[in-house]
Amino acid sequence: MIELPEAFTLAAQLEQAFVGKTIVSAAANTSPHGFAWYSGDPASYNEKLAGRKITDTAAYGGRPEMRAEGMIVSFFDGVRGRYLGIGEKRPDKHQLLLEFDDGSALCCTVQMYGGMTAFPDEPRDDFYYNVGREKPSPFSEAFDEAYFGGLFEGIKKSLSVKALLATEQRIPGLGNGVLQDILWNARLHPKRKAESLSDNERDTLYHATVSTLKDMREGGGRDTEKDLFGKSGGYLTILSSKTLAYPCKACGGELKREAFLGGNIYFCPVCQIL
Repeated sequence: MIELPEAFTLAAQLEQAFVGKTIVSAAANTSPHGFAWYSGDPASYNEKLAGRKITDTAAYGGRPEMRAEGMIVSFFDGVRGRYLGIGEKRPDKHQLLLEFDDGSALCCTVQMYGGMTAFPDEPRDDFYYNVGREKPSPFSEAFDEAYFGGLFEGIKKSLSVKALLATEQRIPGLGNGVLQDILWNARLHPKRKAESLSDNERDTLYHATVSTLKDMREGGGRDTEKDLFGKSGGYLTILSSKTLAYPCKACGGELKREAFLGGNIYFCPVCQIL
């Protein structure tokens, strides 16, 4: 899934690959997928996008985007975008294919679910998109300790640290994937009640959030995800499906996986005591 580090990595790669090029055709929903989301009728994408030049790219929360002369093409959740070079064979199945004037292309497929939206660059009634643009990113100076402390204000006593960080768009783009290493670095169990954290633990969690996401971004995303050129991210996850069979890097103990709040959590029961 595209989360904060991958969104910024993909935005940088989209800039490298496509800025200055013109879209000559756009084919959306050629291979229908029940959980592929579009804005409006996907059959209108060619009319919306053909003839427009890519001017720049950006990332907001977990959504990388390209701007194309008055239009925005935005990607989110389980979309896998792949750069295709001149003369490179196009896959038979895809959910979005953008062909460019130099012969290159962007091919997008959806894994479990994901969105590929194309809409005018103007105010938009889209909560998830808007909140990603409006709230401070953990990569910005505005995401400071005071701002982070405000996330704890008025929370329910039952709220876990997983729910605090990864739900309700409190930190857009921070999802269940990047959460695991953040909490391991903070030595906090995902089920720990957020209200129970001491001031020192809150401070530790803040710094773990910022530093872990920074490391993931600088690594080009997590090794559980692919970039625009089909390569795995360079950040080696500490807690993920790839590491479950290995001992904890800190204590050597056995790592655990449990279902919690609609997804799996990974943790070390010795280092992250509940």
